[in-house]
Amino acid sequence: MRVFLPTPPAALTDPVYARLRRWIVDTVATRQDFGIDYRAPVGDLGLFGPDSVTWKIHADFPGMMAGGVAALMLQTLHPRAMAGVWDHSRFRVDPLNRLRNTTMFVAATTYAPTADAERIIGIVDRMHRKVVGETPEGEPYSARDPELLTWVHCTEMASFLAGYMRYRRPDLPVAIQDRYFDETRLIAERLGARDVPASKADMKTYFAAVQPQLRFDQRSRETLAVLESMNLPIPVPGVSRRLFLGAGAAILPVWASSFLRRGRRQRLIDRAAAESLNRIAPLIRASMTEGVGMSSARRCGADRACLSFDD
Repeated sequence: MRVFLPTPPAALTDPVYARLRRWIVDTVATRQDFGIDYRAPVGDLGLFGPDSVTWKIHADFPGMMAGGVAALMLQTLHPRAMAGVWDHSRFRVDPLNRLRNTTMFVAATTYAPTADAERIIGIVDRMHRKVVGETPEGEPYSARDPELLTWVHCTEMASFLAGYMRYRRPDLPVAIQDRYFDETRLIAERLGARDVPASKADMKTYFAAVQPQLRFDQRSRETLAVLESMNLPIPVPGVSRRLFLGAGAAILPVWASSFLRRGRRQRLIDRAAAESLNRIAPLIRASMTEGVGMSSARRCGADRACLSFDD
Protein backbone atom coordinates (compact mmCIF):
# COMPACT_ATOMS: atom_id res chain seq x y z
CA MET A 1 0.00 0.00 0.00
CA ARG A 2 1.32 3.41 -0.93
CA VAL A 3 1.08 6.19 1.62
CA PHE A 4 0.70 9.73 0.30
CA LEU A 5 1.76 12.79 2.26
CA PRO A 6 -0.62 15.72 2.46
CA THR A 7 0.21 18.51 0.04
CA PRO A 8 2.33 21.11 1.86
CA PRO A 9 1.32 24.77 1.84
CA ALA A 10 2.42 26.56 -1.33
CA ALA A 11 4.65 28.90 0.65
CA LEU A 12 6.70 25.93 1.87
CA THR A 13 6.72 23.83 -1.25
CA ASP A 14 9.39 25.38 -3.47
CA PRO A 15 12.13 25.89 -0.81
CA VAL A 16 11.58 22.42 0.66
CA TYR A 17 11.65 20.74 -2.74
CA ALA A 18 14.65 22.75 -3.89
CA ARG A 19 16.63 21.88 -0.77
CA LEU A 20 15.74 18.20 -0.98
CA ARG A 21 16.62 18.10 -4.65
CA ARG A 22 20.00 19.71 -3.94
CA TRP A 23 20.77 17.12 -1.24
CA ILE A 24 19.83 14.25 -3.54
CA VAL A 25 21.80 15.58 -6.50
CA ASP A 26 24.85 16.25 -4.30
CA THR A 27 24.68 12.62 -3.17
CA VAL A 28 24.15 10.76 -6.45
CA ALA A 29 25.48 13.03 -9.21
CA THR A 30 28.93 12.22 -10.54
CA ARG A 31 31.60 14.90 -10.21
CA GLN A 32 33.01 14.03 -13.63
CA ASP A 33 31.73 15.86 -16.70
CA PHE A 34 30.77 13.35 -19.37
CA GLY A 35 29.52 16.06 -21.72
CA ILE A 36 25.96 14.77 -22.10
CA ASP A 37 23.23 17.20 -23.15
CA TYR A 38 19.91 15.49 -22.52
CA ARG A 39 18.05 18.30 -24.31
CA ALA A 40 19.59 17.83 -27.78
CA PRO A 41 19.57 16.88 -30.56
CA VAL A 42 15.84 17.43 -30.79
CA GLY A 43 13.99 14.33 -31.95
CA ASP A 44 16.71 11.85 -30.95
CA LEU A 45 14.92 9.05 -29.05
CA GLY A 46 18.04 7.49 -27.53
CA LEU A 47 18.23 3.74 -27.04
CA PHE A 48 14.70 3.37 -25.65
CA GLY A 49 12.53 6.44 -26.19
CA PRO A 50 9.44 7.82 -24.44
CA ASP A 51 7.22 4.88 -25.40
CA SER A 52 9.40 2.44 -23.47
CA VAL A 53 8.67 0.83 -20.13
CA THR A 54 12.29 1.52 -19.16
CA TRP A 55 11.79 5.28 -19.18
CA LYS A 56 8.91 4.97 -16.73
CA ILE A 57 10.55 2.62 -14.28
CA HIS A 58 13.89 4.44 -14.25
CA ALA A 59 12.19 7.79 -13.67
CA ASP A 60 11.08 6.79 -10.16
CA PHE A 61 13.85 7.98 -7.87
CA PRO A 62 12.83 6.22 -4.61
CA GLY A 63 12.55 2.87 -6.36
CA MET A 64 15.83 3.35 -8.21
CA MET A 65 17.75 4.33 -5.08
CA ALA A 66 16.44 1.35 -3.12
CA GLY A 67 17.04 -0.88 -6.14
CA GLY A 68 20.60 0.35 -6.50
CA VAL A 69 21.33 -0.51 -2.88
CA ALA A 70 19.76 -3.96 -3.27
CA ALA A 71 21.85 -4.58 -6.40
CA LEU A 72 25.07 -3.70 -4.56
CA MET A 73 24.15 -6.11 -1.79
CA LEU A 74 23.46 -8.89 -4.28
CA GLN A 75 26.70 -8.25 -6.13
CA THR A 76 28.73 -8.95 -2.97
CA LEU A 77 27.71 -12.61 -3.28
CA HIS A 78 29.52 -13.44 -6.53
CA PRO A 79 33.21 -14.19 -5.76
CA ARG A 80 34.56 -13.34 -9.23
CA ALA A 81 32.52 -10.14 -9.55
CA MET A 82 33.50 -9.22 -5.99
CA ALA A 83 37.18 -9.80 -6.78
CA GLY A 84 37.06 -7.30 -9.64
CA VAL A 85 35.62 -4.62 -7.37
CA TRP A 86 38.03 -5.52 -4.57
CA ASP A 87 41.16 -5.43 -6.72
CA HIS A 88 40.41 -2.64 -9.18
CA SER A 89 38.21 -0.02 -7.54
CA ARG A 90 38.28 2.44 -4.66
CA PHE A 91 34.95 1.19 -3.39
CA ARG A 92 36.22 0.42 0.10
CA VAL A 93 37.45 4.01 0.61
CA ASP A 94 34.95 5.83 -1.63
CA PRO A 95 31.73 3.81 -1.97
CA LEU A 96 29.73 6.91 -2.88
CA ASN A 97 31.70 7.26 -6.12
CA ARG A 98 30.57 3.75 -7.15
CA LEU A 99 26.96 4.77 -6.54
CA ARG A 100 27.44 7.94 -8.56
CA ASN A 101 29.04 6.14 -11.50
CA THR A 102 26.25 3.58 -11.57
CA THR A 103 23.66 6.36 -11.44
CA MET A 104 25.35 8.14 -14.35
CA PHE A 105 25.56 4.98 -16.45
CA VAL A 106 21.91 4.06 -15.92
CA ALA A 107 20.74 7.61 -16.61
CA ALA A 108 22.86 7.92 -19.75
CA THR A 109 21.95 4.58 -21.26
CA THR A 110 18.28 5.15 -20.45
CA TYR A 111 17.73 8.78 -21.46
CA ALA A 112 20.74 10.24 -23.30
CA PRO A 113 20.74 10.84 -27.06
CA THR A 114 21.87 7.78 -29.00
CA ALA A 115 25.45 8.88 -29.67
CA ASP A 116 26.04 9.78 -26.03
CA ALA A 117 24.53 6.54 -24.75
CA GLU A 118 26.75 4.52 -27.08
CA ARG A 119 29.77 6.61 -26.10
CA ILE A 120 29.20 5.89 -22.41
CA ILE A 121 28.84 2.17 -23.12
CA GLY A 122 32.17 2.36 -24.98
CA ILE A 123 33.84 4.11 -22.03
CA VAL A 124 32.66 1.42 -19.63
CA ASP A 125 33.77 -1.35 -21.97
CA ARG A 126 37.25 0.15 -22.18
CA MET A 127 37.40 0.37 -18.40
CA HIS A 128 36.36 -3.28 -18.17
CA ARG A 129 39.36 -4.33 -20.30
CA LYS A 130 41.67 -3.39 -17.43
CA VAL A 131 39.73 -5.34 -14.81
CA VAL A 132 41.35 -8.78 -14.87
CA GLY A 133 42.91 -10.94 -12.20
CA GLU A 134 42.38 -13.93 -9.96
CA THR A 135 40.21 -14.60 -6.93
CA PRO A 136 41.96 -15.58 -3.67
CA GLU A 137 41.28 -19.18 -4.69
CA GLY A 138 43.14 -18.68 -7.97
CA GLU A 139 40.12 -18.53 -10.26
CA PRO A 140 40.64 -16.06 -13.13
CA TYR A 141 38.17 -13.25 -13.68
CA SER A 142 37.58 -10.53 -16.25
CA ALA A 143 35.04 -7.73 -16.17
CA ARG A 144 34.39 -8.48 -19.85
CA ASP A 145 33.40 -12.07 -19.06
CA PRO A 146 29.88 -12.45 -20.53
CA GLU A 147 28.78 -14.39 -17.44
CA LEU A 148 29.84 -11.61 -15.07
CA LEU A 149 28.29 -8.95 -17.29
CA THR A 150 25.02 -10.87 -17.21
CA TRP A 151 25.24 -11.21 -13.41
CA VAL A 152 25.75 -7.49 -12.82
CA HIS A 153 23.00 -6.59 -15.28
CA CYS A 154 20.52 -9.02 -13.73
CA THR A 155 21.17 -7.88 -10.16
CA GLU A 156 20.57 -4.28 -11.22
CA MET A 157 17.51 -4.69 -13.43
CA ALA A 158 15.79 -7.15 -11.10
CA SER A 159 16.44 -4.80 -8.18
CA PHE A 160 15.29 -1.66 -10.02
CA LEU A 161 12.05 -3.39 -10.94
CA ALA A 162 11.61 -4.71 -7.40
CA GLY A 163 12.15 -1.18 -6.07
CA TYR A 164 9.58 0.24 -8.47
CA MET A 165 7.02 -2.37 -7.51
CA ARG A 166 7.63 -2.02 -3.76
CA TYR A 167 7.61 1.77 -3.65
CA ARG A 168 5.45 2.79 -6.61
CA ARG A 169 3.36 0.13 -8.37
CA PRO A 170 3.00 -3.25 -6.66
CA ASP A 171 0.27 -4.15 -9.16
CA LEU A 172 2.50 -3.81 -12.25
CA PRO A 173 1.29 -6.45 -14.75
CA VAL A 174 3.59 -9.34 -15.60
CA ALA A 175 3.47 -8.33 -19.27
CA ILE A 176 4.99 -4.94 -18.35
CA GLN A 177 7.63 -6.62 -16.20
CA ASP A 178 8.52 -8.91 -19.11
CA ARG A 179 8.77 -5.95 -21.44
CA TYR A 180 11.13 -4.18 -19.03
CA PHE A 181 13.55 -7.10 -18.93
CA ASP A 182 13.31 -7.54 -22.69
CA GLU A 183 14.08 -3.86 -23.31
CA THR A 184 16.94 -3.45 -20.87
CA ARG A 185 18.89 -6.53 -21.95
CA LEU A 186 20.01 -4.37 -24.87
CA ILE A 187 22.49 -2.59 -22.60
CA ALA A 188 24.04 -5.78 -21.25
CA GLU A 189 24.32 -7.21 -24.75
CA ARG A 190 26.04 -4.05 -26.01
CA LEU A 191 28.67 -4.61 -23.30
CA GLY A 192 29.12 -8.26 -24.28
CA ALA A 193 26.71 -10.19 -22.06
CA ARG A 194 25.10 -13.34 -23.43
CA ASP A 195 21.90 -15.27 -22.67
CA VAL A 196 20.44 -12.26 -20.85
CA PRO A 197 17.02 -12.94 -19.29
CA ALA A 198 14.24 -11.38 -21.35
CA SER A 199 11.26 -11.96 -19.04
CA LYS A 200 10.28 -12.33 -15.39
CA ALA A 201 10.29 -16.11 -15.76
CA ASP A 202 13.72 -16.04 -17.41
CA MET A 203 15.06 -13.89 -14.58
CA LYS A 204 13.74 -16.31 -11.94
CA THR A 205 15.34 -19.23 -13.78
CA TYR A 206 18.63 -17.35 -14.09
CA PHE A 207 18.92 -16.59 -10.37
CA ALA A 208 18.06 -20.18 -9.46
CA ALA A 209 20.82 -21.41 -11.78
CA VAL A 210 23.50 -19.00 -10.54
CA GLN A 211 23.02 -19.57 -6.81
CA PRO A 212 25.48 -22.50 -6.56
CA GLN A 213 28.24 -20.07 -7.60
CA LEU A 214 27.44 -17.58 -4.84
CA ARG A 215 28.75 -17.28 -1.31
CA PHE A 216 28.76 -14.89 1.62
CA ASP A 217 32.39 -14.56 2.69
CA GLN A 218 34.70 -12.13 4.45
CA ARG A 219 34.85 -9.83 1.42
CA SER A 220 31.06 -9.77 1.33
CA ARG A 221 30.96 -8.82 5.02
CA GLU A 222 33.55 -6.07 4.63
CA THR A 223 31.80 -4.63 1.59
CA LEU A 224 28.47 -4.50 3.41
CA ALA A 225 30.22 -2.86 6.36
CA VAL A 226 31.51 -0.17 3.99
CA LEU A 227 27.96 0.45 2.76
CA GLU A 228 26.68 0.67 6.32
CA SER A 229 29.26 3.32 7.23
CA MET A 230 29.14 5.30 3.98
CA ASN A 231 29.35 9.04 4.54
CA LEU A 232 26.57 10.97 2.79
CA PRO A 233 26.86 14.74 2.12
CA ILE A 234 23.42 15.51 3.59
CA PRO A 235 21.94 16.42 6.99
CA VAL A 236 21.58 13.49 9.43
CA PRO A 237 23.47 11.17 7.08
CA GLY A 238 23.22 8.21 9.46
CA VAL A 239 19.42 8.27 9.41
CA SER A 240 19.31 8.66 5.61
CA ARG A 241 21.85 5.88 5.11
CA ARG A 242 19.93 3.48 7.34
CA LEU A 243 16.70 4.37 5.56
CA PHE A 244 17.96 3.56 2.07
CA LEU A 245 20.03 0.55 3.16
CA GLY A 246 17.02 -0.92 4.93
CA ALA A 247 14.65 -0.04 2.09
CA GLY A 248 17.05 -1.71 -0.34
CA ALA A 249 17.44 -4.81 1.80
CA ALA A 250 13.66 -5.05 2.10
CA ILE A 251 13.31 -5.75 -1.63
CA LEU A 252 15.92 -8.50 -1.75
CA PRO A 253 14.52 -11.87 -2.82
CA VAL A 254 14.13 -14.37 0.02
CA TRP A 255 17.04 -16.50 -1.18
CA ALA A 256 19.35 -13.45 -1.16
CA SER A 257 18.32 -12.42 2.36
CA SER A 258 19.18 -15.94 3.45
CA PHE A 259 22.60 -15.79 1.75
CA LEU A 260 23.26 -12.41 3.39
CA ARG A 261 22.22 -13.79 6.78
CA ARG A 262 19.70 -11.12 7.57
CA GLY A 263 17.99 -12.46 10.67
CA ARG A 264 14.48 -11.83 11.92
CA ARG A 265 15.41 -8.65 13.82
CA GLN A 266 17.24 -7.20 10.81
CA ARG A 267 14.32 -8.02 8.52
CA LEU A 268 11.97 -6.19 10.88
CA ILE A 269 14.25 -3.14 10.74
CA ASP A 270 14.34 -3.41 6.94
CA ARG A 271 10.54 -3.53 6.83
CA ALA A 272 10.31 -0.40 8.98
CA ALA A 273 12.75 1.38 6.65
CA ALA A 274 10.63 0.34 3.66
CA GLU A 275 7.51 1.75 5.31
CA SER A 276 9.35 4.99 6.03
CA LEU A 277 10.49 5.30 2.42
CA ASN A 278 6.93 4.69 1.25
CA ARG A 279 5.78 7.61 3.42
CA ILE A 280 8.37 10.08 2.16
CA ALA A 281 8.51 8.86 -1.45
CA PRO A 282 5.92 11.38 -2.73
CA LEU A 283 8.00 14.25 -1.36
CA ILE A 284 11.14 12.86 -3.02
CA ARG A 285 9.32 12.45 -6.35
CA ALA A 286 7.95 15.98 -6.18
CA SER A 287 11.44 17.37 -5.62
CA MET A 288 12.88 15.44 -8.60
CA THR A 289 10.33 16.29 -11.30
CA GLU A 290 12.87 18.31 -13.31
CA GLY A 291 15.63 15.85 -14.07
CA VAL A 292 17.23 14.15 -17.05
CA GLY A 293 14.03 12.24 -17.74
CA MET A 294 12.03 15.41 -18.22
CA SER A 295 14.77 17.04 -20.29
CA SER A 296 14.81 13.95 -22.51
CA ALA A 297 11.03 13.95 -22.82
CA ARG A 298 11.14 17.52 -24.12
CA ARG A 299 13.93 16.56 -26.54
CA CYS A 300 11.65 13.87 -27.95
CA GLY A 301 8.55 16.08 -28.07
CA ALA A 302 6.88 14.09 -25.28
CA ASP A 303 5.23 15.22 -22.07
CA ARG A 304 5.51 14.10 -18.44
CA ALA A 305 3.15 11.17 -18.99
CA CYS A 306 5.97 9.21 -20.66
CA LEU A 307 7.75 9.03 -17.29
CA SER A 308 5.02 7.33 -15.29
CA PHE A 309 2.32 4.68 -15.60
CA ASP A 310 0.19 6.83 -13.28
CA ASP A 311 -0.12 9.99 -15.41
